[in-house]
Amino acid sequence: MLQRLRQAPRITIGELQMDAKGELACSLTRTLSTVVDQIRLLSSRIEHHVAASQDGRILMSFPRAGRICAAQILAELGSVRERFDCDEHLAAEAGVAPVTYASGKHKAVVFRWACNHRLRRALTTLADNSRHASAWAAATYAKARGRGCDHPHAIRILSRAWLRVIWRAWNDRKPYDPALHGGLQTMLKAAGG
Repeated sequence: MLQRLRQAPRITIGELQMDAKGELACSLTRTLSTVVDQIRLLSSRIEHHVAASQDGRILMSFPRAGRICAAQILAELGSVRERFDCDEHLAAEAGVAPVTYASGKHKAVVFRWACNHRLRRALTTLADNSRHASAWAAATYAKARGRGCDHPHAIRILSRAWLRVIWRAWNDRKPYDPALHGGLQTMLKAAGG
């Protein structure tokens, strides 16, 4: 038996570690592949349900909103429209309106930390995407950047502007119509006249 052990091929610990790490990597790849397939399936279901709902079609009517972004916004808004009595209330909840502190002669406008962070993320994603498809959104963003705002601040400004339009469309239960968008129409008149 000792003779057999001495004649057996020598395997170093490094080779065993490499084999074990290779097996682990293959195992993780198979697991990750399954997770990715499940995410794809869930995303497909979400997209289908959003496209089938009236509120989903309203939100998807905005430039480059997309079904997943619309689903995120819908999930945070809910279906009770009376929850937000005006667009300012919704903007504060969404974190796209700043907070103003005033005391005596001192006044400060600061970033809103207390808000629905998921709604803010969804709205800012919609705003960022829209500036590539809407001349009005691109102009609003460029104007904010021209005033010295950094990218995140300019996107929040654009989000606030879009939120006014979203709130109106959502409350009227009508899809976005560029012909009814006052800011866009004003911009088009100024460019044409």
